[in-house]
Amino acid sequence: MSKLFTQIFYVFMLVCATGFAVQAQNITVSGTVKDKQSKEPLVGVTVVVKGQTGGTATNANGAFTFTTAAKIPFTLSASYVGYGTVEQQITSSSTGIVIEMEAAVILGGDVVVSASRTPERILESPVSIERMSAASIREIAAPSFYDALNNMKGVESSMQSLTFKSINTRGFNSNGNTRFNQYIDGMDNQAPGLNFSVGNIVGITELDVDNVELLPGASSALYGAGGINGTLLMTSKDPFKYQGASFQYKTGINHVNDNNSSVQPFNQLDVRLAKSWNNKFGVKAAFSFLQAKDWMGTNYSNFDRVSRTAKSGDRNSDTNYDGINVYGDEVSQNMRNVALSVQNATISGINAGSGGAIPNIKSLMDGAFGAAIPNATQQAGFLAGLPAALRPAVQNYLPFYVGLKANLIPDQNVSRTGYNESNLVDYDTKSLKASGAVYYNITNSIQAVAQANWGTGTSVYTGSDRYSLRNFNIGQYKLEVKGQDFSLKAYTTQERSGDSYISSILGSYINEVSKPSTTWFPQYIGNYVGARAAGQGDAAAHATARGVANQGRFEPGTPQFANAMNTIMNTTISSTAINSANPSQSVYGAKFDDKSNLYHYEGMYNFTNAFNNVVEFQVGASYRLYDLNSAGTIFNDLNNSIDINEYGAFAQIGKKLFNDKVKFTFAGRYDKSMNFEGRFTPRITGVFTVAKNNNIRASYQTGYRNPTTQNQYIDLSVGGGSQRLIGGLPEIMFGKYNLNNNKAFTDVSYRAFLASAATGTPNPALLQQYTFDARGVRPESVQSYELGYKGLILPNLLIDAYGYYNTYKDFITAVDVYQNVGTLASPTFVKFGVPVNAEGEVNSYGAALGLDYLVGNYNFSGNVSYNQIGDLPVNYINDFNTPKVRFNLGFGNKEIIKNFGFNISYRWQDKFYWNSSFASGNVPAYSTLDAQVSYKIPSVKSSIKLGGSNILNKYYITSYGNPAAGAIYYLAFSFNP
Repeated sequence: MSKLFTQIFYVFMLVCATGFAVQAQNITVSGTVKDKQSKEPLVGVTVVVKGQTGGTATNANGAFTFTTAAKIPFTLSASYVGYGTVEQQITSSSTGIVIEMEAAVILGGDVVVSASRTPERILESPVSIERMSAASIREIAAPSFYDALNNMKGVESSMQSLTFKSINTRGFNSNGNTRFNQYIDGMDNQAPGLNFSVGNIVGITELDVDNVELLPGASSALYGAGGINGTLLMTSKDPFKYQGASFQYKTGINHVNDNNSSVQPFNQLDVRLAKSWNNKFGVKAAFSFLQAKDWMGTNYSNFDRVSRTAKSGDRNSDTNYDGINVYGDEVSQNMRNVALSVQNATISGINAGSGGAIPNIKSLMDGAFGAAIPNATQQAGFLAGLPAALRPAVQNYLPFYVGLKANLIPDQNVSRTGYNESNLVDYDTKSLKASGAVYYNITNSIQAVAQANWGTGTSVYTGSDRYSLRNFNIGQYKLEVKGQDFSLKAYTTQERSGDSYISSILGSYINEVSKPSTTWFPQYIGNYVGARAAGQGDAAAHATARGVANQGRFEPGTPQFANAMNTIMNTTISSTAINSANPSQSVYGAKFDDKSNLYHYEGMYNFTNAFNNVVEFQVGASYRLYDLNSAGTIFNDLNNSIDINEYGAFAQIGKKLFNDKVKFTFAGRYDKSMNFEGRFTPRITGVFTVAKNNNIRASYQTGYRNPTTQNQYIDLSVGGGSQRLIGGLPEIMFGKYNLNNNKAFTDVSYRAFLASAATGTPNPALLQQYTFDARGVRPESVQSYELGYKGLILPNLLIDAYGYYNTYKDFITAVDVYQNVGTLASPTFVKFGVPVNAEGEVNSYGAALGLDYLVGNYNFSGNVSYNQIGDLPVNYINDFNTPKVRFNLGFGNKEIIKNFGFNISYRWQDKFYWNSSFASGNVPAYSTLDAQVSYKIPSVKSSIKLGGSNILNKYYITSYGNPAAGAIYYLAFSFNP
């Protein structure tokens, strides 16, 4: 496939080269742009011939000049951040032009593309849409534009680290959100091996953002699979429109009043360079580097991995303690089962060692001691009568023999002592982003673009585990030719996991290197029995046992710990090889090695002009290939490669009726993945203009998403080895793990069985088999109905409101099942996490209201959203993960007095319950206050901003098991002509 991409590149170069042969008689367009009131020149104003590509930006003197093949008369369009767009008719001379612009904020005047894949006023959008412009990005109080997305109506997020946030709308939020699409300049920004975007770690740099558009709800009819809950589209700046050098340096602090850390520095540098020549060539480059100390996972609540809920107790009070942000303590054994295992192994060993002379050492000891519990003298006498070669084995067995005989060994689990997340995860957060693009105007209306975006970073992601992403990097490379009515593009996404690893596996394996569990648990139980026999109470005996078993444990900060950690985190999971006979020869690895790629090709044509604008008609098609390559560390691809082919096509027709008072649009898309049946997703929308700048919209939309690459092919041990996640395709469930013949048991029945075992009388009859669908996991779909209104009630008051109702079918969720790979008499259960489709339908509904009000230069804004889930099917795990109510308030003035501005944002959301494969629990209600004051220095085209997010420094969490975030206080200096 890489060869195909190279061939396309050659074709692309040939197309560009033919542009040199396109000759036309060009004329020069030149002039100046000024502020209408002050008459001062404006720097960086974009000036273009309306309807054509290219153009230029004004220089330091407000002057512009470029060439065009357009013939007089034509219209010049001038646009600038914070000013109203000016269109000026050129009817005679094309030189000496003077354009005057007025500073203005025009409510509802934005033009959006994402809602219908064609330009339209945001007031006339047929579906709900949120937009953030370059002007608003300059004024935000949040540390970055990506953080400010939370201020949009209906938007929520899950923050897993300082630089990793998953955006969502309309419910079913998750840490890695596969129901929400994110695009940068038309490129799907997902990591191919994850099927979701890794926040903005490798995204667009802030100085290069032109605008951000967000579509809440389903968008499959236009954008293909995924996007059931929403789609985010980010567009970067065009070098013809935004020229020159700009930079921004931001410095600040976080971890203020943090019980787990001292105050830490926060630094970020952004640079952008852009230049164009003769309205023909344009180039740009952008760079961003961020460095800070990450928020820390410090939830040490006790966690029940069977029920996936928090429980009471800590390391001192619960022998089977399993802290949420503690790793290595997932390894747990039943004390009585370990004792019986030691007993059985000793019987077999003595039988072999004695040449069959002592077939059952337990029976021999029962005969020697009778019903009495042997004291130390009796034990020593018995040992003395044995052959010397057998004495060590019997000596080790004696505590277990005594404990079982005296019923001193309880039927309860104990866990190993784990390590806090802060000892295992790399909290030195870094994000390095670099991008560049070359633009070539083949004609005045056809443009070719070659673009590269690359980013690397160190962060933390929460999935079924906490994954330390170290030197994780993604590159996206695009070739595109586009015109007024068409576009052709090809791009590839290259994902490299770098030095990333799984924290719980790392913690567990450090324990194994310091002392194998096959030694640790017998030591614990043997010393527990000894302590109980010596008269200690239960709690004291457990403390004694753990103290002895932990002797030799690698403590954080010691060379032994550092060496073991370094070795394990740099050894791949697939290289793990456990040598039970000689544990010191075992090899342990926690690193995953993902080098998955995505190749995407698409084309689109708009026939509207060909039909003389009687109707709007668009068609498009796409092809995508996922090339999965994890070397067996994530996917079932240790000895084979995995390719997934997908293709699709769409058509859309729109028509205005009744003197343009009504517009209907019909769209439909067909998509096919090689592993699943094809899907058709229609969309019907209507916009009704009830008065000037007042529109009612209604829509019926459908969406679907294929099971992710991991839903299909994952084969990964998580939770320190306590669970294996497997793909939901039949070839893995049935072919590899035999879940159709050796059926697993349900989670609920397994817990009932454990409860019966705790009474001393295990009841296998309680176990109920789980039967998987023979088809395996299938795509999920949604039908969405929406009714909304957007309009200017007054020239300075904009209202946007909507209500929606969604019905999900074949909702993709997951089940935990337990397969017995032993016998009913001596069961050994393996826990699997498997993606499945929920039976029945899942419904959700909600509404939102947003207001924007202008009084002079003051801007007041507010929005509130409500989301709720309907009745749930039987046995469905509720992972709606969304507060019922959340609202935002904003207040600002970009120039309250000369050169001084400010902005304040307040956000509140209700409490809710978070359910995930990592941890489940309550997320308390919280509020945050962001604020900034800015000072412009026009003489040097610069500004200074002093601000902070969560300035009241009330630590909060957005999802259970993830770190709490406090305040970030910063000072930023920007040079942006």
